[in-house]
Amino acid sequence: MGDDGATTNDAAPADERDVQSDSLIAQLVAPFEGATSVEKQHASSSATYHMISVPPDSWVNIVAAAKDAGFDLFIDLGAVDHFREAPRFEVIVNLVNMSANVRILISTRVPYDAPVVPSLTPLFAGANFYEREAYDLLGVEFDGHPDLTRIIMPDDWEGHPLRKDFDVGAVPVEFKAGSEPV
Repeated sequence: MGDDGATTNDAAPADERDVQSDSLIAQLVAPFEGATSVEKQHASSSATYHMISVPPDSWVNIVAAAKDAGFDLFIDLGAVDHFREAPRFEVIVNLVNMSANVRILISTRVPYDAPVVPSLTPLFAGANFYEREAYDLLGVEFDGHPDLTRIIMPDDWEGHPLRKDFDVGAVPVEFKAGSEPV
């Protein structure tokens, strides 16, 4: 409390933080041709994040630039199959700048016939298993990954089960004795 009994708060006001984060994002995106940034709000809270989309050839460079800009907390990496859209596969990395209290998601899209992006494991060791999962379940390959092998499905499994065109197949159901025909 201050001398006048009022509570003091050293944290920057929300408006000031927003201006700082917008400036940080603008500086991050500016050098990358074709990069776009949109501020979004989480569905379950008033917290916001910045969604940055880049072409695949800028993927590693913008993630490296983000790390240099203080986004050094790797949260996760995932992939999405946008089945009827082109490019079909989207790869997204979730990073946080703890000192600025800013979260960014950096995404890129790759086509069905060449689902390959450079690996982020040289920048973030934690990306290793997330990239293996995206490879295993969706078939997105990460060029330069130290051990791009299946992590969830058996080694002899054919295909990638989270692709929206993956044949689910069917298992015949055998009814037990005593069932009455309907």
